[in-house]
Amino acid sequence: MNDLGETHLRTWTLRMMALLAADSLDQLAWMGERELETKDLVEEAELLCRFFEAHAEHEALEAEDLRNLRVIGRRLGKVDVTCHASLWGNALTADPAWDDIRSLTRRFLHTMLGDWRQPLPRPVHPPEDDH
Repeated sequence: MNDLGETHLRTWTLRMMALLAADSLDQLAWMGERELETKDLVEEAELLCRFFEAHAEHEALEAEDLRNLRVIGRRLGKVDVTCHASLWGNALTADPAWDDIRSLTRRFLHTMLGDWRQPLPRPVHPPEDDH
């Protein structure tokens, strides 16, 4: 992987981890009126975790950061399957797994950056209807 690709992937991962580490009220505010499905969020976060594990030989992350990311990936894989079909806003309040994930991602960010409090990614708004 080239440096530009690694930089983009690292930024994408840190933004996702910042979102997962945020307080639940901040996560809900970040979503606003959007309907984000839990399965989409879980799949994207798991993909990032697997990608870094597969590219560990490129040393894109320190060993401890990679271990923390593996733990996050495993925990995401255990999110209640019934919550996968729901909206993430509903899952945040119904599934205690999100408290565990929040704690794990905070540890990852603290170890990697020195503080888990990071700016949330800019929300992607759905395209407006031109009709």
